[in-house]
Amino acid sequence: MINIPSTIRIAFRALRVNKMRSALTMLGIIIGVGAVIAMLAVGTGASKQVEAQISSMGSNLLIVLPGATTAGGVRMGAGTQPTLTLADAEAIRNECPAVAEVGPVLNGIAQVVYGHQNWSTGVVGTTPGMLVVRDWDLSSGRPFTEQDVKNATKVCLLGQTVVENLFGDDDPAGKIIRIKNIPFTVLGVLERKGQSAIGQDQDDTIYIPVTTAQKKVFGTAFPGMIRIVMVKARSAGELAYAEKQINELLRQRHRIGPKQDADFSVRNLTQMMQAAEQSAKVMTLLLGAIASVSLIVGGIGIMNIMLVSVTERTREIGIRTAIGAKTWDIRLQFLIEALTLSLIGGLAGIIIGVSGSKVLSMLAGWPTIVSPLSILMSFSFSGIVGIFFGFYPAYKASLLNPIDALRYE
Repeated sequence: MINIPSTIRIAFRALRVNKMRSALTMLGIIIGVGAVIAMLAVGTGASKQVEAQISSMGSNLLIVLPGATTAGGVRMGAGTQPTLTLADAEAIRNECPAVAEVGPVLNGIAQVVYGHQNWSTGVVGTTPGMLVVRDWDLSSGRPFTEQDVKNATKVCLLGQTVVENLFGDDDPAGKIIRIKNIPFTVLGVLERKGQSAIGQDQDDTIYIPVTTAQKKVFGTAFPGMIRIVMVKARSAGELAYAEKQINELLRQRHRIGPKQDADFSVRNLTQMMQAAEQSAKVMTLLLGAIASVSLIVGGIGIMNIMLVSVTERTREIGIRTAIGAKTWDIRLQFLIEALTLSLIGGLAGIIIGVSGSKVLSMLAGWPTIVSPLSILMSFSFSGIVGIFFGFYPAYKASLLNPIDALRYE
């Protein structure tokens, strides 16, 4: 019968005798666990930031872009030919069953003035449906209505950045601002969205009725022109159907034959954003895998030191065997020593990894998130490394011939 408590005491006593060697042996595990936790914290933080930026754009999104102009055989790219109208956007909303809502866009940059303050910002002419498309609520006030769009009313919704630069801490609701010297009444304030996936400040914007933008602010090359149409499908599963329905509808409305190139394009923003999110997750796994190499190196260090320890303690092993220690007593003793080294190193590595991720976040400005799962995985892996790399020294020690071991000098 193996006396486990006694074996554990003997193993700990052996580690205390060689404190410096034990500390240096644990160093590889400490660095490995710390690196894994810190790298996973950086990767997870980046992944969560991408997810937040993606969710801020809205869900189940498609974007319809106008066509491309061709001059002298040179195609200028999507969006250079105004081919979309407000009527196209309304037709998409009313005639495509897979579409939940649309947000037509006619945008530009304008100088905005309130009192003695002024600010240059993006002004977006759109419809109330844009708030649904972008999953964007108001922090105060009310949205403009379809009646405002029909009447080209001079009303607006402000993003948080615009409010901070024009009003400071004052409530802008009901106040009059001037956009290109045209007075607009502030109806409400949009909730904070933060940066987009490309680093753009989404809160630095003003929403106005699209007809007001067409008739009074930006003007149009031809009646009803808009720049793009943002579309929200009813569900993620209906994105492909919505894309197909939009293509068929616009080809019909624009009288485009089967063999003719479309004067518009439909892009699936959700797929593009999911690809970016997947890339961030792959990077997290890659960082974790690279850091895990340090744990393997630490495990090899444990095995080397344990082999040296077996050689140095050959006579001790012989004495224990001679007085009745079994093969598994010897094997278990060295396994416990290796496991103890790796687990203590793992605990120290957790402390260093968590602290290091916080320091990285403060000094480099990187978003870091330390998850309990990464800590558990790192600690468990350190224990597995200790058992795996400690087994061979333990096995070698247990096979020593007692007579040869007692003769060893």
